Amino acid sequence: MVGIREIFAQNLRENRKRCRLSQEKLAEKAGISTHYIAVIELAKNFPAADVIERLALALGIEVNELFGVTSSPAEELERLHREIISDVKRTIEDSVERAFAKRDRKAPAKDDAAARKFQR
Repeated sequence: MVGIREIFAQNLRENRKRCRLSQEKLAEKAGISTHYIAVIELAKNFPAADVIERLALALGIEVNELFGVTSSPAEELERLHREIISDVKRTIEDSVERAFAKRDRKAPAKDDAAARKFQR
């Protein structure tokens, strides 16, 4: 699942690029360091409310635009498809693993009985 940091980071980066601003220029306009912009865009840190407001102002957008999910219906369907495939694979792997474990627990007893018959 994508968290708020990732959504914010993606929206900040997209809006910065749409405005044709470098990280350095956005940092200058918002009154923060270039390093801090980079860390936010990597979703490693989440800015305080006052910094969010300054970023939105520097980008000429409303604050809520930095929090919106911008995936298209096709992208959402693709994400759900990958998630379903992953769940199905995991379910199959778990079922096979349980079946082998169950078989392996029973197998030694059968092998021992067959070995005893052979030894007679």
